[in-house]
Amino acid sequence: MPQRTPSCQLGAHETPETRRKSPSQGAPGVAWEPIRGTLQELENTPSRRTGPRRWLRSVRWLISAGLHPKASSTTLRVAEDLAKRMDYDTGHARYCLDETAARLGIDRSTVKRHVAVLRELGALAWVVHGTRRNVRSKLGLGGYAGTATIYAATIPAEYDDAMGIERIGAGYEARIVVDYRNPHTAPDEPLEGPAPVDNCPVDNCRSGSCAPPSLTSADVEEKVQMVGGFTTTAARSRKTPSTSPRTPKTSSSKKRATILGDKVTAAGMQLGDKLARAIRRRVPWMRNSTHDQIRWVCADMGEQQWTEEQAVRFVVDAGFRHAAGYAWEPTAPHRVVAAALYQAEADRATDRELRQDIEQAIVWEDSTAGRAAAERASLAALFAPLETTKPERTNEDRVLARLDWNSWPDVIDHYEHDKDDALDLYGLDFVTFAIRQDCRTRDRQEALYV
Repeated sequence: MPQRTPSCQLGAHETPETRRKSPSQGAPGVAWEPIRGTLQELENTPSRRTGPRRWLRSVRWLISAGLHPKASSTTLRVAEDLAKRMDYDTGHARYCLDETAARLGIDRSTVKRHVAVLRELGALAWVVHGTRRNVRSKLGLGGYAGTATIYAATIPAEYDDAMGIERIGAGYEARIVVDYRNPHTAPDEPLEGPAPVDNCPVDNCRSGSCAPPSLTSADVEEKVQMVGGFTTTAARSRKTPSTSPRTPKTSSSKKRATILGDKVTAAGMQLGDKLARAIRRRVPWMRNSTHDQIRWVCADMGEQQWTEEQAVRFVVDAGFRHAAGYAWEPTAPHRVVAAALYQAEADRATDRELRQDIEQAIVWEDSTAGRAAAERASLAALFAPLETTKPERTNEDRVLARLDWNSWPDVIDHYEHDKDDALDLYGLDFVTFAIRQDCRTRDRQEALYV
C-alpha cells in the first residue's frame, strides 16, 4: 500500500530524520533548539532579563533570522503590543489576551500561537500563570478579578552568541559585559563597516547598538563591577566616551543619590528592597504604590541600616499623622513616606543646629552681663550691714543650761535683754526662781542701807 510520504515507503531509515531543523530555516552557524516545558518558567529559563526596547530589537532579529519556522510578521505585531505595556524596570507585562486580540484585529487563538512562538524562541518567560482564583479577595477587596498571566521579557543565548556578547552567569539573572574603554564598541555608538562577529547570520552594521544589555549590566574598566546584587537606574547610567561633545543631563546627578541625597550603594538598595516588601506586606494603605516606588523611598532607610520594625513603625506613624488608611486613602502612598522622610531630616538638621549653638554659646559667668552682675553682687555684699545670726539651739543646750541654778544672776541678765529667748533656754521654773532670788537680794540690800 503506498504511503502518504516517501520516507514511509522505505524499509529502514537509511538517513536520519532532520525535520527538527530544516536547512532552509535558521541562519548558518547558529545552533538553535526550541525552549519548551519547564525551561519556559522564569526560574528555569536560560535567557537573561532585559527591558522593552532592547527586547523588541532582539525579537526582530530572532524573527528575521528564521530560527523558528512559525515566526512571522504577526509574531512581531504581538511582540510590539507586549512591549508597549512592559514595565521599564522589571521588563514584565500582563498577557491581556482578549484586549490584545481586539487591538490587533486577530483571533484569540492566533495570539496564543504567536505568544507560544515567542516562548519557544526564549524571548518570553512565565512569571505568573493566570488562574480563575479571585485576586481581589486576597487583597481584601470586593468583586471578582481572576489572576492575570504575566510574562517577563528575556533575550536568549543565541542572540548574544551571534552578536558576540559575553555573559556573566546563567539564566534569568545573567549579566553581560560592556567594555567602555573602546569607544568603537560602546553600545550606543554607531560603527562603520561590517560587524566584528564572523558567523553573523544577519546584517549587523551596528553591532554595539544591536547588543541590548540586561536591565543590570556589568561595566568593565580594569575589572568587572556590579556582577551581583541589586542595581538602580543610577547604577545603570552609562558614561560612554564619545568623539562628539554631549550635553550633560541634569537628571543624571539626581539619579545617583537617594531622596535625602545619600549615595546609592548595592547593599543599601538590597536592604531597601527587603524593607519595601515588609512595608507592602504589613501596611495595607501602602499597596496603592508599586514595589519599585516603595523600594526607591526605602533606599534612604537601607543606607541608614534600618530594621524592618523601624521602617514599618516609621510608615505607620507617618500615616497616622494624616489619617491614612482611615479617613484618607492616598493614591500615591510613597509620596507620603517621602514627605515624612524630608520632615524627619529637617527636624534632625534643626536639632543639630541647636546643639551646635549650645556648644558654641558662652557660659553666663564668662559673658559681659554675667560679669557685671557678679560685680554688683560683690559690691552689695561688701556694703551690706552685718547680720547676727543666732545659732540653732538644741535640747542638749537647754539641759546643760538648767543644771546649775546657782547661775541665776546670768539668767536675770539674759532675761532683761531677751525675755523669750531666756524662757526658751532656761525654762519657766528656772527664770521664776532667778527673779525671786533677785528680788530677795535687792530687799536685803535695801534693809542694810536703812
